[in-house]
Amino acid sequence: MKKFEKEELKLEKLLTKEWLITNGIGGFASSTAIGCNTRKYHGLLVAPFSAPGRRKLILSKIDESLEIEGDSYNLYTNMSNNYISDGNKYLERFEKDYIPIFTYKVKDVEIKKLICMEYEKNTVCVLYKIKNKGPKAKLTLAPIVNYRDFHQMNTNHEYNLKQTIKDQKVTLIIDHNAENPVYMNLSEGTYIEHKNDSFNNMYYLEEEKRGFYPEENLAVPGRYEVEIEENEEKDIGFVCSLEDNIEEIDIKQVINNEIIRIRKLVLASKLYDTKEESKYEQSYKDLIQEYIIASDNFVVFRPNFRLHTLIAGYPWFLDWARDSLISFEGLLLIPRRYEIAKEVLLTLVRDIKFGLVPNGYSGFDSRPLYNSADSSLLLFEAVYKYFEYTNDVTFVKGIYSRLKSIIKSYREGIDLDGNNIYLDDDFLIVSRNS
Repeated sequence: MKKFEKEELKLEKLLTKEWLITNGIGGFASSTAIGCNTRKYHGLLVAPFSAPGRRKLILSKIDESLEIEGDSYNLYTNMSNNYISDGNKYLERFEKDYIPIFTYKVKDVEIKKLICMEYEKNTVCVLYKIKNKGPKAKLTLAPIVNYRDFHQMNTNHEYNLKQTIKDQKVTLIIDHNAENPVYMNLSEGTYIEHKNDSFNNMYYLEEEKRGFYPEENLAVPGRYEVEIEENEEKDIGFVCSLEDNIEEIDIKQVINNEIIRIRKLVLASKLYDTKEESKYEQSYKDLIQEYIIASDNFVVFRPNFRLHTLIAGYPWFLDWARDSLISFEGLLLIPRRYEIAKEVLLTLVRDIKFGLVPNGYSGFDSRPLYNSADSSLLLFEAVYKYFEYTNDVTFVKGIYSRLKSIIKSYREGIDLDGNNIYLDDDFLIVSRNS
């Protein structure tokens, strides 16, 4: 578990500490440990429209504020080119184990904010656990939205928003994208629609460091207001999704399901004997759990293939064969995820062309891309490793003809998509542009 207590919550330090959670189909939520977005890739809902590709930033963040006895306290931290808001001064703790948890304290009000994605859904859930030991207060939640390819920026953009409101549920059509509405819901409170409200020139520090223009505009469609009674404790759940039935979602169950899913992966790995846990140092068990959580982020499902694959890295990449094959043993075989490993191999061999394994697939139309000379060679090592771990002769026999075709193609030479690959006189592989 990564944890920062009050005395460690220094702005400069935490702007460089980032967290990430994923949904198993290429979508993710990510930000910094103080909730200030420093990358154009940061957001609470980055959703693949053609999983795992065509990822779009939908929900950038939620700005929370408290009103107590007429005084307002902003809990959020945002950055513009010459100003940064200081809501982080109310942050008591940040921790990331299964999911990120922020703890804020203002006078006698403590708020825990838990963020979780629903597995294999383009849905993010935010649970606010509120303990008020003082006078009546009001919590305001202002969702800040976008609607763009996650590699792009909406600089100087003016948003067109159409909203349909039913109780606490809001249906948003952003920039005329009626075929893919965005849905928001809060478990209680009042929603107040904003007209032509925008967050102009949000500044992304890390993008400027990378040499990119760092500012863009975002939209603020409205705000939720929730009354907190004197000496009251309660939980409030916010959901943002591309799926319509969000008012039916039990956020606590979503969080619990994610914890159970990860725990099952830890147990299935057999990296320590759960019947004799006392024999193991807690630091070792924590390391195994962190390893399983981290490795699981890279495992995604391709619905159009009905197979799993491996993402090459967040936030930028989709699945790349070279990266999948190099990381294959560590991500899948050591933690004993053998069925997933088999699916990844099937993904890799399904579109072999003239002996070449696709190094990736287009993020827009899933077209296979042949731009690697050694992915096909790395495939042999991965299949061998899979066989070593599983002794699954039947599977290897099933793809054996594909492996033979690779050898034949390399011996005879390959000329595909600008690749000129052949076996030289010294029996080394040569690859050069045609």
